[in-house]
Amino acid sequence: MIANKPARKTVAPPTGIELRGAIYDRILQAVLEHRLPPGTKLVEDRLAELFETSRAQVRDVLARLADEGVVTTIPNRGAFIASPTAEETREVFEARRLIEPALVRRFIAQRDTEAVERLRALVEEEEKARARHDRPTMVRLSGEFHIRLAEYAGNRMLARSMRGLATLTCLAIFLYDAPHATACREDEHELLLNALARRRADRAAELMLEHLNHIEASLDLKAPRDEAVDLAAALMAR
Repeated sequence: MIANKPARKTVAPPTGIELRGAIYDRILQAVLEHRLPPGTKLVEDRLAELFETSRAQVRDVLARLADEGVVTTIPNRGAFIASPTAEETREVFEARRLIEPALVRRFIAQRDTEAVERLRALVEEEEKARARHDRPTMVRLSGEFHIRLAEYAGNRMLARSMRGLATLTCLAIFLYDAPHATACREDEHELLLNALARRRADRAAELMLEHLNHIEASLDLKAPRDEAVDLAAALMAR
């Protein structure tokens, strides 16, 4: 008697929304980790080939990134990773100084202890990356800290704005970073997190402003750098 073979489990292919989300996440992570420098051309055909999808799917992702300011579209030339000018960089930090103190107050008002612990885990991962001198991961986690804080604050419009601002900050750091500088000073996220956990809203807002001022002050806005990149190597890295 032949035993019945167990039925094979089939894995449904990703939906269009899932695929676009995966491509978006991959490009954004590459930007946050400084693997996709400002000015990199994002060729639709090449991206469609790399992600094994259609140009239409890629075009939707690029449109979303352009809407967030991460990608610049130039007529008859195509899409490029944004290269914020010195003036645009100053405007990014001005916007962050207006938004983020309000976000920390809103975050504290949520009284979400689980969100605090999730941020704490992120800070711990950032510290591990710093200890092993893993700058790409450190820079990405630094940006993610601010993005996640905005998301946990509970305002989707502000969170969306913060995602774009944090990513543009990463691009500005790539362009204008004085070689000795880091995206964030090593203890500032921890100090901010402690103020959030203790629900000290005024102190958290003050620390956030100091933190943003320190990042901006570390940049050399007179000396942008230029660097070519291999698109496949940048996007397919694990």
